Amino acid sequence: MRLDKFVCKSTALTKAEAIVHIEDGDIKVNGNVNTDISAQVHENNEITFAGEQLSPRPFRYLLMNKPAQTICSNIDEVYPSLFNYIDIERPQELHIVGRLDADTTGLVLITDDGRWSFNITSPNKLCPKVYRVHLRQPIDISANALFVQGIKLQGELQLTAPATLAIVDDKQVLLTITEGKFHQVKRMFASIGNKVVGLHRESIGCVTLDVDEGQWRYLTVDEINDLNP
Repeated sequence: MRLDKFVCKSTALTKAEAIVHIEDGDIKVNGNVNTDISAQVHENNEITFAGEQLSPRPFRYLLMNKPAQTICSNIDEVYPSLFNYIDIERPQELHIVGRLDADTTGLVLITDDGRWSFNITSPNKLCPKVYRVHLRQPIDISANALFVQGIKLQGELQLTAPATLAIVDDKQVLLTITEGKFHQVKRMFASIGNKVVGLHRESIGCVTLDVDEGQWRYLTVDEINDLNP
């Protein structure tokens, strides 16, 4: 964790205030003044401020059912931030694990634990994400073979990682992927001549969406650990 983030997570200081104290030499790491705000520190380091040892608050792990026409951002932009639906202290410390488009609904994970979120979003970790996809045109069962072998997306050199399709009806499928490329699901179906008209994420790894639209809850200890093997 960066030193400025550690100080913020251990105190009531804002990021700007933490940076000032670090650059002024008020923070010591293992007994030595450290003025590098981006220095990486760890839980086993002794970090002190004004002579008192700092201890970071516990990490937080949430899931939310994202409504349409909201964005995965900490602030409002063209569309309102999904954080408008979350009544929680220090929301600025949280980040979204794998973003959804404004018109995409469903499961979003939120945390302040960067290492945990990396293990979910890194394609090397092969964490499965399941999407319910509504299509403009009927889909043939033979499309599954194309998704398993990988899809060539426009503007990309490599095929997508193997994905699987479960056909619900002729215009609705469940798609499981382990990546999170830009607009990936929409681009995959566009590459086979179809168009996504509705997209909803139902699960990430072992975590399945189980709250109403616009609602959220904390993850259980088992869910947190299962997503971070």
